Amino acid sequence: MSAVSGALPGAISPGRPDPHRLGHGSGHSHGATGHGEGGPASKFVTVAYGFWIFLLSDIIMFSAFFAAYAVLAKEIAGGPSGVDLFELPRVAIQTGLLLTSSFTCGLGSLASHRRDMVWTQIWLLVTGILGAAFLVLEVQEFAGMIEEGAGPSRSAFLSAFFALVGCHGLHVGMGLLWLGTMIAQLWVKGFRADILRRLQCFNLFWHALDIIWIAIFTLVYLLGASA
Repeated sequence: MSAVSGALPGAISPGRPDPHRLGHGSGHSHGATGHGEGGPASKFVTVAYGFWIFLLSDIIMFSAFFAAYAVLAKEIAGGPSGVDLFELPRVAIQTGLLLTSSFTCGLGSLASHRRDMVWTQIWLLVTGILGAAFLVLEVQEFAGMIEEGAGPSRSAFLSAFFALVGCHGLHVGMGLLWLGTMIAQLWVKGFRADILRRLQCFNLFWHALDIIWIAIFTLVYLLGASA
């Protein structure tokens, strides 16, 4: 048989350009970067993606609380309603504190990208102080309502209110504990890759709490006080 003189169809000859990088004989390997060039995603991307799934599940839980409150908002059983109980100036202060804490949390994230330990710690500490002040005002509100006989067992409306707002407050308290842990870890271990990933997850969590609070402020307090 005669030797085949031509190259196989689709084969890449040594002198022929390979615009689509189909050949593998050039000796150059292309490592996976995790940015769409092939291979597995980076650890930072996978951790953030997994945490987004957690946040979505948390939002679904809050959606159930919002739905329950919408159904039971007018079931006061002859007791006080939102018009009688809600103090909008106090709630406005709480909203300002939480939104400001979200801003300072973002500043802390920017400082961590610059690897500026001092300003990262300062902004995270300010975030914690603002979040703690928000939580103190919320506990005072709950205590005052219970003292007036408007506890969660008084009516279906109050049960739904305490469940929804209290669940958000519980998340804020857990976030403050998480924030304290992050401040300590940054101070002791520095800007390690795993700590920066945890800090990024905390930022997502804290901003999500702000979004949920805006919904609570609008649908619970503003509508309830104007009903």
